Amino acid sequence: MAQDKNAFAVQVKLTNGIIEGNYNSHDNIQTYFGIPFAKPPINDLRWKAPQPLDPWEGVKETKSFGPRPMQTMVFGDMDSRSAGLSEDCLYLNVWTPAKRNTEGLPVLVYFYGGGNVAGDASEPRYDGRSMAKKGMVVVTTNYRLNVFGFLAHPELTKEASYNASGNYGLLDQNAALQWVQDNIKAFGGNPKKVTIAGESAGSIGVSQHMASPLSKNLIAGAIGESGASIHPTMPPIPLEEAEKIGSEFIAKAGFSSIAQLRSLSTREVYEIYNESGRFGFSPVIDGYFLPKSLPEIFEAKEQAQVPLLLGWNSAEIPGGAYMQGKPYTEENFVSKVKNDYPDNADEVLGLYPHSSEKEVELSATALASDRFIAYSTWKWFDLHRKNSKQPVYRYLYSKIRPSLVDNTRVSGLAGGTIEKSGEEESSAPKPVGAPHACEIEYCMGNLHLIDDYAWTAEDYQVSKTMQAYFANFILTGNPNAETLPVWNSAEAKDPTPPVMILDTESKQIEIDTDNRYLFLDGVYSKAKK
Repeated sequence: MAQDKNAFAVQVKLTNGIIEGNYNSHDNIQTYFGIPFAKPPINDLRWKAPQPLDPWEGVKETKSFGPRPMQTMVFGDMDSRSAGLSEDCLYLNVWTPAKRNTEGLPVLVYFYGGGNVAGDASEPRYDGRSMAKKGMVVVTTNYRLNVFGFLAHPELTKEASYNASGNYGLLDQNAALQWVQDNIKAFGGNPKKVTIAGESAGSIGVSQHMASPLSKNLIAGAIGESGASIHPTMPPIPLEEAEKIGSEFIAKAGFSSIAQLRSLSTREVYEIYNESGRFGFSPVIDGYFLPKSLPEIFEAKEQAQVPLLLGWNSAEIPGGAYMQGKPYTEENFVSKVKNDYPDNADEVLGLYPHSSEKEVELSATALASDRFIAYSTWKWFDLHRKNSKQPVYRYLYSKIRPSLVDNTRVSGLAGGTIEKSGEEESSAPKPVGAPHACEIEYCMGNLHLIDDYAWTAEDYQVSKTMQAYFANFILTGNPNAETLPVWNSAEAKDPTPPVMILDTESKQIEIDTDNRYLFLDGVYSKAKK
């Protein structure tokens, strides 16, 4: 890492042995990268819950990021700092401002996004140094992905002591949380003040850990950025259904047993998965990590009773995703809505204005975003505020990104940029809001590590505000401070709950769009019955 030239070696004793990281003499932040937190999930441990580490002799150097989990370039805009990919990927990273006698620091554990098919704890936008400077220990962790992290199968269920399969990536995250409980004091952290956070699939993971009996007692707070494991956004499916999908996947690949698949090389499993054309595998209601669906768990008040801060972005996905490439005309929008909601078209059209081309673009963007990920996040918000006495804070991130530094590139789906294809027009449509994943480098204070965009003073101000809210919440369970606009928590029965608009001018408003989510709530409730 670039900071190494200003660092000297420091050692920490963990439950399994001694590690050596770096102490930066310029900002007094210690870093420990590539710390193993479970046995490598390879050979016989492929498709098994993470296993406890064996102790090691001597000093393990932890100065560079461990390999990222096996994945394809699903999102070409992800930027990794790890040295390659491997099934041997269960490593985490720690940033701490602790001095020799420091103890009791709050802890942030951040889960990356990527649809549970891609992602990496080493990405610059997740870097923990800026947050550590706010007075907390920061942990980012890898977890298994795609076929390596979420395959369920009857044979795997039979061999597991807990009589279930799948969810290995989530169990990896849980193992990282257990590791924090056992080891974070060595970095000056307080295991009773752990806030978990994540974006997209990482946010979905946060919602699942709040619901899981394995994780809910390991956390003191939660932050969700765009996503919850609630229909239609990556909800868990019954174990029997997941096993059937896994059995069909294996049979289609020409194999008849898990033993045969375990005997294959990483390359062979990687290629078999890619050839299948699948976008990962669903999380599972396995009776172990997840005993029921999230709405059932929250409605029974069985979730982690902790403060929650969550929200989503103003333009999570382009309106063209809903219009399927058709022009933004009133006729096209009305036709699409009538096709999608034949029994409720008038109600939908009343909720999503469409009297001009601009209105259609905004409403198509809103409806696409709601169906993609905003509704599920809203439902999580609504469930927790109604089934907990803990404060729930809600935001809408609305800052439109500045222009790209390199005009031969375009913004990607997962936060970074990709090269323009020959088919793309020279001028992309102007954004009407903040797209999916764009807030990560703002809330983590990492604009300076992302050189794709021509950041302005306004961007740095938005980042300063958003990071302050997040840091305050991690430090105290409340995002507020005297220097920031007041952000009230949402009351259980408030029909217009407050929302913090995070933008060039951040301000709290009473939201007036919840009727959209109440409508979708009715639609999705009927669809599941």
